[in-house]
Amino acid sequence: MVKIRLSRGGAPKRPFYHIVVTDSRSARDGRSLERIGFYNPVATGKEVKLQLNAERAQHWISQGAQPSDKVAYLLKQAAKTAA
Repeated sequence: MVKIRLSRGGAPKRPFYHIVVTDSRSARDGRSLERIGFYNPVATGKEVKLQLNAERAQHWISQGAQPSDKVAYLLKQAAKTAA
């Protein structure tokens, strides 16, 4: 099954996540099919907190990809910000 989930990056105590489309059997930070955005939970000032290609996310969901709980929440947040 194909999943849309977060892949962790960044330094210790300073998380940064890529939003990736990947096979559910691969490791969290392993090989991915496509990177569709990023999420920076500790963004301050003028740093971008969330950037997401919603068009590609909807394409993958229409093909049967399942977003994780956090990614589904982020998709809703991105839709609110776009509107």
